[in-house]
Amino acid sequence: MIYFIADTHFREENIRLYENRPFANITEMDNALINRWNSHVSQQDNIYVLGDFGAAGQEKALLTQLNGIKFLVKGNHDVQSNQYYRDCGFAEVYDVPIILKNFWILSHEPLYVNTNMPYANLFGHVHNSPIIKTYSNQHYCVSVERIEYTPISFDEIIMVIKNGKKNSHLTEKIVTV
Repeated sequence: MIYFIADTHFREENIRLYENRPFANITEMDNALINRWNSHVSQQDNIYVLGDFGAAGQEKALLTQLNGIKFLVKGNHDVQSNQYYRDCGFAEVYDVPIILKNFWILSHEPLYVNTNMPYANLFGHVHNSPIIKTYSNQHYCVSVERIEYTPISFDEIIMVIKNGKKNSHLTEKIVTV
C-alpha cells in the first residue's frame, strides 16, 4: 500500500505549541506519531512524507523506529542535504514536487491546480489553517493535524475525493490511477 503524511515535526516543541497539538509534551507527541504510523504502515508499504519531518538531528534514530519504505518530498524545514536524509533512512529524497501515477502531484506546499489541468495535488504545509480545505476535487491536505496524526492511505484519499465528487469529469481519472 501507499501512505502519506506531512508536517510531523518530530522533536519540535514550537510546532506542538504553535499548532495547539493535543499532547502534553514533545515525548508524548513523538510517541503518538510513532505508534499511529506503525499501527497503519507495514514494513513493505511505501510512505511519502510531504515535508517537514523534523527530528532535530535525530532523524536516523526516529526513522529506524518507523515502518515502511520512506520517501521525503522536502519541506521548508527539511534543510539538510538529500544525501543526509538518505543516510538517515529515506529511500529517496526530492527537492521539488513529483508526479505519482501520472496524475497526483506530491508537494510540500499546496500548488495551484484547476479543472482544466490533468492533475491533482497532495500536500502539507498548511497544518490546520482554515484558509485551505482538507480536500476538494483536485487536492488533499495530509498535514498531521488534518489526518488525526496518522498516515492516510492512498486508497482512502481516492475514496474521500471520489465520494465528494458527484458528477465530476475527474472522477473517472481518480478512480483508475
